Amino acid sequence: MFATEVAAGGSTGIRALHVAFPDADLDDLRRRIKVTRWPERETVDDDSQGVPLALMQELARYWASDYDWRKCEARLNGLPNFVTEIDGLDIHFIHVRSRHERALPLIVTHGWPGSIIEQLKIIGPLTDPTAHGADAADAFHLVIPSLPGHGFSAKPTATGWDPVRIALAWAVLMRRLGYTDFVAQGGDWGAAVTQAMGVQAPDGLLGIHSNMPGTAPPELVKGFVQGDPAPSDLSGDELAAYEQLRSFYATHVAYALIMGTRPQTMYGLADSPIDLAAFAIDHGDGTGQPGLVGQIVEGRLPGDLTRDDILDNITLYWLTNTGVSAGRLYWENKAGFFEAKPITIPFGISVFPDELYQAPRSWAERAYPDNLIHYNRLDRGGHFAAWEQPQLFCEEMRACFRPLRR
Repeated sequence: MFATEVAAGGSTGIRALHVAFPDADLDDLRRRIKVTRWPERETVDDDSQGVPLALMQELARYWASDYDWRKCEARLNGLPNFVTEIDGLDIHFIHVRSRHERALPLIVTHGWPGSIIEQLKIIGPLTDPTAHGADAADAFHLVIPSLPGHGFSAKPTATGWDPVRIALAWAVLMRRLGYTDFVAQGGDWGAAVTQAMGVQAPDGLLGIHSNMPGTAPPELVKGFVQGDPAPSDLSGDELAAYEQLRSFYATHVAYALIMGTRPQTMYGLADSPIDLAAFAIDHGDGTGQPGLVGQIVEGRLPGDLTRDDILDNITLYWLTNTGVSAGRLYWENKAGFFEAKPITIPFGISVFPDELYQAPRSWAERAYPDNLIHYNRLDRGGHFAAWEQPQLFCEEMRACFRPLRR
């Protein structure tokens, strides 16, 4: 449960939001975890059949007995959370203004199976850079919305909320907050929304950044989607990217196919916390499937991303019952993720080594010859860059958008 109170009048008003789920909801979550009916163990000694039984059973034990949602709830309530109605739908967002007078407004969009939980670690460094060893001239005012049907945003009751419509809504949100100039960033679904904003180029949008950019030449897309062999004239980086994308569509995309065609059938996401968790964990990344998230759940990968971070995110989906409604975004989407887009405003790209594919510089420069303002290959980090490597991510935001500051 979450309560809002009006902070500005009218249907376009902005309401404060307070997160407070009752104990009964948490008791029910733990009860459901404990009475899970488990399948038999997989018949292989790896994760080629899906998330291993032992991993899920250990996660279930921790989730039901040791994990504390109230810590996450307190962290969320320590931030300025708001809701406003845009195009008939309540949109939730975190809005943190920097104390630095010349801060640049930035809207950051999460993906699936992420949420606003992905971005919590970047709020302090981006809004208060001097407290984190950076320069006041690189400060940002930060807006972090929840996608429709995800988390605290309302669930659409009719069709039409695709990335293009969400992008239009984000421009409305930034104007409603009083920002005449701003920049935008996103990965995963956030990349689709942010790049749609780049195509639309609304008044005031100075530039965009993505850590999962569309750069592939149009003539290659059909080939890697169908699994065709790579053309012989690709460079080394281009061939590696082509093979990553071909592998993605051949072996990695089953979750997206079911959500893109039959999201309503996935009743288990609303009824079983273990089903919800396993489906989210099996998303995977460039390291495999379940990939980095699975390694963190098993405690095999020390770093900024923790098991509690992952459970904060999954528990948010559970408590808001947004597993199915989030899946409908795949059904709504009609655009491809990885091909180059007709973006003409300034565009920055960061390439993390464990992303689904590493966008080659040659593809980026060919796609955006006159407006590529930043291209950088990092030495660590992956699909959930802001979550996994918040310091590197923040450094990328500062470097990318520095030329656009006025």
